Amino acid sequence: MFYLPIRRLTSPRELSLAVVGLDYLNADKSHRRFEMDLCDRGERITLAREPSNKHDKRAVAVFSARGIQLGYLTAERCGLIGGWLDNSEPYVAVFQEPGRTAAIIRVRFGAGELCLPPDRDDLVTDWSEEGGDAFDWGC
Repeated sequence: MFYLPIRRLTSPRELSLAVVGLDYLNADKSHRRFEMDLCDRGERITLAREPSNKHDKRAVAVFSARGIQLGYLTAERCGLIGGWLDNSEPYVAVFQEPGRTAAIIRVRFGAGELCLPPDRDDLVTDWSEEGGDAFDWGC
């Protein structure tokens, strides 16, 4: 069953995205999960296409403000996000929150101000009970 979101959508070009591959070491032997633990909420993140990636030519790597790789966007999102990156679309990306299996980042492509959803711990209402989820729908 489809539910209409209770909270307002920010933009179809503003998304919270999972960053996977946290448990792999980087080429320089830096630890991705450790780097995720160093990231602060709202800290700038950089996205970079990796067309020479042997596993996925559409791969989009994610880097912290310190230039350390956190991992990759999920394969399902790489086509869309990679296309916007290939078209040199301006974007803003920030660290949203750590997770057990993935880091979560918030990205906005195009004009407008990025809207970082509230911390999950700060939610007064569990919107999932009402047919929506503040994490998915933004602000």
